[in-house]
Amino acid sequence: MNSADMTRVARRVNDHPTTGALARLGYVASGVLHLMLALVVVQVAWFGSVTSADQSGALGALASSPGGRAALWVVAVGFAGLAVWQVSEAVGTGGGAGARVKAASKAVLYAALAWTSVQFAQGAPRSSGEQSRDFTAELMSHQGGRFAVAGVGAVVLGVAAYHVHKGWTRGFLRDLREHPGRFVVAPGRLGYVAKGVALGVVGALFVAAAWHARPDEAGGLDAALRTLGDQPFGTALLTVVAAGFVAYAVYSFGRARYART
Repeated sequence: MNSADMTRVARRVNDHPTTGALARLGYVASGVLHLMLALVVVQVAWFGSVTSADQSGALGALASSPGGRAALWVVAVGFAGLAVWQVSEAVGTGGGAGARVKAASKAVLYAALAWTSVQFAQGAPRSSGEQSRDFTAELMSHQGGRFAVAGVGAVVLGVAAYHVHKGWTRGFLRDLREHPGRFVVAPGRLGYVAKGVALGVVGALFVAAAWHARPDEAGGLDAALRTLGDQPFGTALLTVVAAGFVAYAVYSFGRARYART
């Protein structure tokens, strides 16, 4: 199969109603994940919970709720559907190289979330923070590893800035087929900015780990949020971030309806 054939197949997959329906289910799954993440952050902020304040903690909280294991399988299908849709976007759309790379990156992210959801549904979870520290330690063990870790941090900081800009300028409206109304737009702005702030701290931790040559400093979202919690008015900061995650969940539910699929 040559590249033209692959493009045609990808376009057919992209345009198929089932693919669109699965992508919308994926946005619902994203909304559920962010709601559970907000719950975990509130528990950490106000009750000192040891639960990981990240995707693994959110999925663990969902798994422990009534009917949670079944819900996790639905969430996994949704994320897998989004991954397939993003692959078809990367291969089959006529966008430039930047758009294709962006779609491919999202496909990897959603595939990872689908796989993690399956692990939790099967009762075999692993902390995201542990994976982040192991990844950093492995990277630093190679020549030039500190520069690579710093590069990862710089990329994450760039993604963080992108989220803040996209939220503040309402750039996310370009992802929707029509204006969804202020009850989706306002949460979308707050949600994207809150995610950007959290990712910014994650990126800063990677840079700090590279600077100090200490892989244990490069935690993921859990470490970033706990770093915020250790600051003056940390409880209030985490509460605001939790509100931002709730807002992003509301936007995700709105996007499930208005997404340009």
